[in-house]
Amino acid sequence: MNFKGALYALMAFAVYATHDVVIKLLGATYAPFQIIFFATLFSFPLVTFMLMKDDTHGNLRPVHPWWTAIRTGCSVITALSAFYAFSVLPLAQTYAIIFAQPLLITLLSIPVLGEKVGMRRGIAVLVGLLGVIVVLRPGSTDLTLGHLAALSCAIFGSMASIIVRKIGNEERTVVLMLYPMAANFLVMATVLAFNYKPMPIEHLGGIGIISLFGFVGGLLLIAAYKNSEAAIVAPMQYSQILWATLYGYVIFGETVDGPTILGAGIIIASGIYIVFRESAKGGASKQPVLRTRSRASTAASFRISPFLRRWKTRT
Repeated sequence: MNFKGALYALMAFAVYATHDVVIKLLGATYAPFQIIFFATLFSFPLVTFMLMKDDTHGNLRPVHPWWTAIRTGCSVITALSAFYAFSVLPLAQTYAIIFAQPLLITLLSIPVLGEKVGMRRGIAVLVGLLGVIVVLRPGSTDLTLGHLAALSCAIFGSMASIIVRKIGNEERTVVLMLYPMAANFLVMATVLAFNYKPMPIEHLGGIGIISLFGFVGGLLLIAAYKNSEAAIVAPMQYSQILWATLYGYVIFGETVDGPTILGAGIIIASGIYIVFRESAKGGASKQPVLRTRSRASTAASFRISPFLRRWKTRT
């Protein structure tokens, strides 16, 4: 079963990596807010079909309005940052920075969830953040808005994920999913009204691929967690760096330099260590990373955790 789950996870992250390549291709021509607007628009029908299975009673008023508002704002910033970073930075470098999310989730679990992080996990976080510095190598290379965007994606994506861990058991799935999507749609539509660039049908088709791949990747990730333990599935996300290296070289003529390889290796090793430490400790309250099962929130992705919770209650 673990092998089957790992295979589904590898397929999911291969789909996500291809999804990010399309973002980068379109990002060379269009502003991120325009891509996000249409990706969100095309994602609404797909996500709606998923939400039709939500048989919980209630309305669209959040139980925790302030936490929901903060998470929604974080999700908008995460999407905008991710789309921009993928558009302007080499793929491998973008992933290396975004891979800091498990480290940041571990840190944020202290003030938000009241978790206690032991010395070993604390050292792993510090080492991983050192890896981020190695990738950015401040002083030896120019730090651009793209680097800041990748960092923002990691920070605000982690915040959005940890808030879901805090309120997810009390909020309806429809609230957790629709509020960020609606906010992305409205915010990007407002900006788009002042700066729209006409899109030919093939580029609209590309955005359709972004939405479809974000949806398919989510379904594959659900299948992965249904067939395997979280400790097996979670490290599979790092396979995206291999796809990024391949796609970057073949499609964009990018090469991965030494500091990026070294920094990514440090970040990945730290993240994997944290995953296995959480797995060894057990207990949901001590597993903020393992319980954060969705990919970093973007306009075309959806959170899989609520659907996994519903599936477990029925089996």
